[in-house]
Parts: sequence; structure tokens; C-alpha cells
Amino acid sequence: MTGLKIALVLLVAVLTALGAFPLYEHRHYQVPVVAGPGVTKVVKLGEFAPGLNGSMADTDVFVLEGARPGGKALLLANTHANEPAGLLTAVLMIENAVLEQGTLYIIPEFNASAGRNTKPGDGYPLYFDIPTDWGSKRFRMGNRDASPLEQWPDPDVYIHFPEKQLLSYLDVRNTNRTWPGRADGPLMEKVTFAAMELLRKEKVDIAIDMHGAETMFPVTNCIVAPIKSSKIATLVSMTVKAMEGFDNHVEPSPANFHGLSHREIGDFSDTLPFLLEAPIPFLDQPTGPKTVTLLLDGKDPFLLSLSRAKKLFVPYDESGWPMDKRVGQHCSVSLEILRQFTKKNPEKAIVMSGVPRYAELVKNGVGRYFHDPAKADPKSVHYE
Repeated sequence: MTGLKIALVLLVAVLTALGAFPLYEHRHYQVPVVAGPGVTKVVKLGEFAPGLNGSMADTDVFVLEGARPGGKALLLANTHANEPAGLLTAVLMIENAVLEQGTLYIIPEFNASAGRNTKPGDGYPLYFDIPTDWGSKRFRMGNRDASPLEQWPDPDVYIHFPEKQLLSYLDVRNTNRTWPGRADGPLMEKVTFAAMELLRKEKVDIAIDMHGAETMFPVTNCIVAPIKSSKIATLVSMTVKAMEGFDNHVEPSPANFHGLSHREIGDFSDTLPFLLEAPIPFLDQPTGPKTVTLLLDGKDPFLLSLSRAKKLFVPYDESGWPMDKRVGQHCSVSLEILRQFTKKNPEKAIVMSGVPRYAELVKNGVGRYFHDPAKADPKSVHYE
């Protein structure tokens, strides 16, 4: 019996190692990002809040400075790392955008820990590949919340600082529930505090936080904005619908629901916040398997049936909601926010070129705009 027990223990150890190795590889996989002609420097978010230094939660901030002074904007992606259209948009801008006037800060992996976390219990793929003109570019598929390897244990209830609102225990690892953060709080509060310090110290005018939401969730395919940002958000919504042919409505930021970027950034700084939601069928519950194909093309027969029964909050047909369409919406809405802000504040103009809009992305695909790291100057390649 002793020999059998030893054999069973060894078998369990081997199976555990075999299961753990892919997760270890995923956690340490590096996504190459080519700093394009507009990037003038790359700094760490931890420079704005030293409590992040040396942790897996610290992350790169790409800075694009124009030849002429103007306003300043911050673009956040992968606040929720299971909503990857924002990440692809951020990488596209890093690799292609040129600032003619003003300054743009881009954080492609805002919750860097969540970007190295995953959800195998829900059948999430570990990676997804985007076809390009030079092959394919691989990205990690992350999770909504930071990994417990970085922040543990979770409390029974998360008490938001400073409002003391009671939130789910998981929200302590959700960087869209920990704003405005604090320097000595849990690690994800340090992340949002560092971003707040960047906004305040650099006097940033606009913050855009890119997300994705289920087709069955009413707050999707929209711009979420507080009252101080609502005029610009409304102009943007009407303009992209009239000029570019896609729907994108405005949702008000709830005054009494705390911890969200579109709420706390506006309340704790002079920055105008906007949160963008693009539909992501992958996150809907009544779908087929959570495959890479579903993530990229957004086609699902169950959602199609629900659409015919008028149970979805976005138009949905056999074409699904492909990734190129989602990235296109993020690009066009972000560019239009900057354009409308510039029209109202010419002394703080933010003028950017080199970034495609919705129609170009739908036609060409997002992969057309990614640069081959193998052919780039090694000094310009950063690993996220």
C-alpha cells in the first residue's frame, strides 16, 4: 500500500506540474510593442507612485509629445484584460500615432497583473493571434481582475476608499473599482493612485478608458461620462453616427457608484474622463465555447437567436461583432473626443495623425497596422 500511495502522490505531482506549466508560460509571456515615430519616451507608472516600483503591477507609460505645445490626454487600455479591443487600439496608436500638437500618454497594460492572469475555469484561451502582413502577432488573453499572486488575501467585503462604499470582495483586484486609490492601500489602489498622480502632476486634460461589454448588458456600445464631460461625449456620439455610420450613445456616470474611472477621475482632478464600451460577445453568458474564434469574430448562434427575440442591446446579425469593428470604434471615438476638445479649447489643442478610423479598420483589419518587431530597431521594441 505504501508503494501505491507514493505512486499516487507522484502522479498528482506530475499532473499538477503539467497543468501549471502553461499558466507559468502565460504569466511570463512578453508581447513585443514597437515604439513608433511619435513616441518620445517610455516611463514607468511607478515613477508617479513609488509603491509600485519593482512589482508585477508596475507598467509602461508611452509618451508621445508634439512639436508644438498644447493639451494633454491619457489613454488607458486593459483596465479589464479580458476586454482586449482596448489593448489592440493602444498598441496600434503606440506604433503609428504622431502628435502634431499636445501630448498623449498611453498605458497599454493598465492592470498589468490582470493581463498575466487568466480564467481557465471558464475555458478562456491563454492567447489569441492577430493576422498581419508579416505573419501574426500573439497577445495574452487576460482576466478582469489582478492575480491573487500579486494581491492576497481578498477581504470579505471591499470597503472603497475614501467613500466607504461596500463592494464585492473581488473588486479589491479590479482597477475600475479602486479609483482614486491611495499611496498606502492594496496594490491595485496604488495603481489607480499612481494614475491619479500622473493626471494631477502633468495637468492632463482628458482621460479615455477603453473597455468592452456584453451585448446583453445595457451599458455597451457607448461612451460613459460624468456631467463635466457630457457635452463633448454627446457631440462625439452624434458625429460618429452621422459621419461614420456606427451607433455609439452616451450613458451618464452614476454619481453614487464609486471607484470607477469615469466617476473618480472627474471628482478628484481637473481631467475630463470618458469610458468607452465596445460590444464583446465573448463575455456574454449564453454563448457556445469561449474560443479564440468567438473572441475575434464575435459570431455565436445563441446570441443570434437572442437578437431575433430582441434580447440584446446592440444590433446583431450573422456578421457578429468582429474585433476589427470594435477597435475601429475605439479609434474613431477617441480621435473624435480629441477633435471636439480641441474645437472647444484651441489653446489646448491635441492634434494627432497616423491613426486609422473606423472604416479603414473594418476594411483593412487591425493587423495591417502592427509593425514587425523583428525588423524594427531593437531599441524601439518594448515588451509588455
